[in-house]
Amino acid sequence: MSFTQHPQPVLSSVTFSDGWFILSVRVFPHHTDYAGIVWHGTYLTWMEELRVESLSWLGVEYSDLVASGCDLPVVELMLRYHQSVTMGMTILIKGRLVPTKGLRMIWEYQIVSEDSQQNYVSGQVTLVPLSRETGKIMRRLPPRLQEALEKIKMLSI
Repeated sequence: MSFTQHPQPVLSSVTFSDGWFILSVRVFPHHTDYAGIVWHGTYLTWMEELRVESLSWLGVEYSDLVASGCDLPVVELMLRYHQSVTMGMTILIKGRLVPTKGLRMIWEYQIVSEDSQQNYVSGQVTLVPLSRETGKIMRRLPPRLQEALEKIKMLSI
């Protein structure tokens, strides 16, 4: 007997609540080191997934940004580890855009327990819009990205 697998539609798993984008993550073995503790680089991957999914939730596909000539490289990163996350746990990756002037986008993060009572990791990531053509910081955001950022401001009021 054979089973035919049908492609599943890709849906954003991000939600938005109280000014935070939220991504629920189950910790699998490949997220951890030999001791079953989440490897430090995994947190960065989850933060990026949240950023990309948040933009998608707002109607901006990251691949479209890249195709339009815009990259959003990380220029500054800060993480603080409060408590270990281990294999088998389900956690929440929470992120929100910090209001700033200029073109820098600063994301604040909290990685917490499902009930948000335990804080495991907190962090901040700063991104800048970079022209793929020139490699220089863009003077203006692409219109769709600007609209998405305005939408975030409205949602956070």
